[in-house]
Amino acid sequence: MDDIFDNKTLTMSVLATPAHANFNGVMHGGDLLKLLDQVAYACATRYCGVGVVTLSVDRVLFRNPIKIGNLVHFLASINYTGQTSVEVGIRVVAENIEESSVVHCNSSYFTMVAIGSNGRPTKIPQLIPITDEEKRRFEAGRARREASKNNAKINNKT
Repeated sequence: MDDIFDNKTLTMSVLATPAHANFNGVMHGGDLLKLLDQVAYACATRYCGVGVVTLSVDRVLFRNPIKIGNLVHFLASINYTGQTSVEVGIRVVAENIEESSVVHCNSSYFTMVAIGSNGRPTKIPQLIPITDEEKRRFEAGRARREASKNNAKINNKT
């Protein structure tokens, strides 16, 4: 299986059905968030080799609505690793399969924590970025982690 899949990336596709619709006839944001969390879980668990839990969602940017009938593609990657946590970046694109057009709909960053058999955070393999794109994502992930730590310090003082 190691030869078939890159454990740093994951692609998942889902058809947006009427069950996903909100009152405006497009995919409900809550349904999209649930799918994003599932994609982050699958990507992080594959990389870490153990189960993970969601620690935080740094940013979810809704750029364009997802129309019912679109094929929704989730493109996930491990961007950054700490000692026990990973940042999973997810780009969401919606494909109109009748018109063969694609639009970027969402970007988000999830921090997932690896959980060992004792129910506590456990160490994970460290990401070694190789390509220029991996290095760029790694540095951006490191910057988001530092900003998150700084925000936590400020919030703890208030």
